[in-house]
Amino acid sequence: MVPPNEREQTPDLAGTAGTLAFALIIASETPLVLLDGKLGVIVASASFYHNFGLTQPGAARVGFADLGEGEWSRRQLIGMLQAIAGGSPAIEAYEMDLVRPGLPVCHLLLSAHLLDYKGAASDTRIVLAITDVTAARAADKVKDEMLREKKLLMQELQHRVANSLQIIASVLLQSARKVNSAETRGHLSDAHNRVMSIATLQKQLAATQEGDVELRGYFTQLCHSIGASMIADPGFLTLSVTADDSKVDARVSVSLGLIVTELVINALKHAFPSAPRDGRIVVDFKTIGAGWTLEVADNGIGFPSMADGGSHPGLGTGIVEALASQLDADVEIRSTNPGTCVSIIHPKAA
Repeated sequence: MVPPNEREQTPDLAGTAGTLAFALIIASETPLVLLDGKLGVIVASASFYHNFGLTQPGAARVGFADLGEGEWSRRQLIGMLQAIAGGSPAIEAYEMDLVRPGLPVCHLLLSAHLLDYKGAASDTRIVLAITDVTAARAADKVKDEMLREKKLLMQELQHRVANSLQIIASVLLQSARKVNSAETRGHLSDAHNRVMSIATLQKQLAATQEGDVELRGYFTQLCHSIGASMIADPGFLTLSVTADDSKVDARVSVSLGLIVTELVINALKHAFPSAPRDGRIVVDFKTIGAGWTLEVADNGIGFPSMADGGSHPGLGTGIVEALASQLDADVEIRSTNPGTCVSIIHPKAA
């Protein structure tokens, strides 16, 4: 038994060698339309008529632009189809909004090709494939809205974290001023300096709009914050950054920032026990091949215990070693006479 859709569309195709091909078009789940050289509809899939609310024509061939209430007569689309009939390249993923009275707008992707077959020289045939991407576009819009909302929430969270860190630092500083014990006051001051540095680190990362962090500006702002809170007289002691143009992802930048904070604070505390006249601390970062090297160097008194094979002062907490281990990097300490240089070396790509 011949399906109703096929009975309606094939009377003028009887005896044609392409009847099987036409039957395949009619049965296609993808909306397909076969056009002649004058853009008359030879045959179309049942899904085309059904999906777009069209009434199937009778035996008489109708123009593609005359389907429905003229919603398919878009000048640009008809022009491109006419150009294809004249031998122009095929249409690939042409986007079009199908506007129909009283119905939601459909977002479509159209592809059209000139068929190459025996007899094509005398009978031009164009096959038009239509994909309704309305649901996909709606899903993309929802996803974009969710991402935008997530970004706003993250910005708000970062703002609140920065404020909270500054409050904690303020409380620590006030507590340090009230205690009588010099040792306790020193510990509280150290905690204040670290919290303020982490707050600066977090603020710098929050201001970064891209996935990668440019390290020179990042380290410069971080060191400026540390220096402002810990260097009493910048005329006697300078803290500078000589990093190259390297960029790293946010995860790596957090660890590097914490390492720089720990090493700089360590140098400020131990390298210059008396007021220096030309004290210098330099933070340097360079990408070398597939790896990188972070160095924090000073011209202070150095580590006397190093000559005796002792432990490394300032690294007893293991913070730097732990952070370096997370980055698959090694820690090297050397005397620079005068001063000390601590290097974090990552020998291979992360």
